[in-house]
Amino acid sequence: MATTTVSLAAIRRLTVSTQAYAPRFRRARAGDVEDAIRRLGSVQLDSITAVDRAHRLTLSSRIGAYSEQELQGLLTSGLVFEYWAHEACLLPIELWPHCRRNMEGKGHWRFHEHALEKHADLVEPVLERIRAEGPLGSRDFEGAGDGTDMWNWKPAKMVLEALWDRGVLVVAGRQSFQRRYDLAERVIPRAMLDAPIPEDDETLRTFALLAVRARGALTEPAIREHWRLKGGRARLHHHVLGLVDAGLLREVQPDDGGPPFYVEAELDGAPAPPVLLCPFDNLLWDRPLLERLFGFRHVIEVYKREHEREYGYYVLPLLAGDRIVGRADLKADRAEGVLHVRRFHPEPRVRGDARAKLERAAVRLARVLGLGEVRHA
Repeated sequence: MATTTVSLAAIRRLTVSTQAYAPRFRRARAGDVEDAIRRLGSVQLDSITAVDRAHRLTLSSRIGAYSEQELQGLLTSGLVFEYWAHEACLLPIELWPHCRRNMEGKGHWRFHEHALEKHADLVEPVLERIRAEGPLGSRDFEGAGDGTDMWNWKPAKMVLEALWDRGVLVVAGRQSFQRRYDLAERVIPRAMLDAPIPEDDETLRTFALLAVRARGALTEPAIREHWRLKGGRARLHHHVLGLVDAGLLREVQPDDGGPPFYVEAELDGAPAPPVLLCPFDNLLWDRPLLERLFGFRHVIEVYKREHEREYGYYVLPLLAGDRIVGRADLKADRAEGVLHVRRFHPEPRVRGDARAKLERAAVRLARVLGLGEVRHA
């Protein structure tokens, strides 16, 4: 197996270019949301609204301003579904069969299995109401949490989440970001429901290829981190080498002397415009890889107490060209129509005017959010 030696800078440029960040403000066209989710392979969900929901920041940085109704339509029609990937993510429907091995085993999280055991008497009543009434949210069910778990979910919510984890229910849309659950058989296309569950080897090869295609260049550990695959190197590495032997991936050795990367495309890439990245953006998923490629230590501090934060509450890294040149603590005030830049920390040894790049990126983000002003503290 021949291995080509390349510069780490070339790999970095490829990873940035592959993300296809929009070069200027734009409005998404019909089909852009579905295309972006398919191209990215998965888009992480998160409930924090300090600036905007994570999936909206990730998608709009690539396709521009879009209507959330289009995404809701994709969920309702079964063209996109929510399930576990890197974390809870939006996924293209073609990946449904590959997720069924988890669904039809013990699910993704053990506490869901425990919920079905503890509240077995609620399973059929919950399903019967959804059969009769259509999509329902947890607020449509009575009950209260008992304070024994970190979310303090009521029993019906625990059962709904567990049935979603098992693939019996799907998220058929959201209302104020609250999941609305429906029967999988009423939402997921019949061809996907009837498709055989792929062998684990096939799923691992598919996931490896899709991860590299979506991210441009990844190490073998970074492929595992992309999907949060269990089993370590022993489970995946021989599949990656098999993809290389089949000519579907290439192994390249960077000039920093570290572990090899796997690529599909030629090592060529255009620089990115100044863009503020969602803290949960796909480019940022693997922190050791990010530090190796960009010399950037990604920190998420939303769960820290205020006095423990170094950079701020909801901090968006600022990408420009093929470098992360700073990080901005932002807050969107929709009542005022203002995007507040509360703090900005340029990265050390940054060339050029990082604050001018911040201004360009912040103005564009404000337009995407429908805000009329950027205001610096």
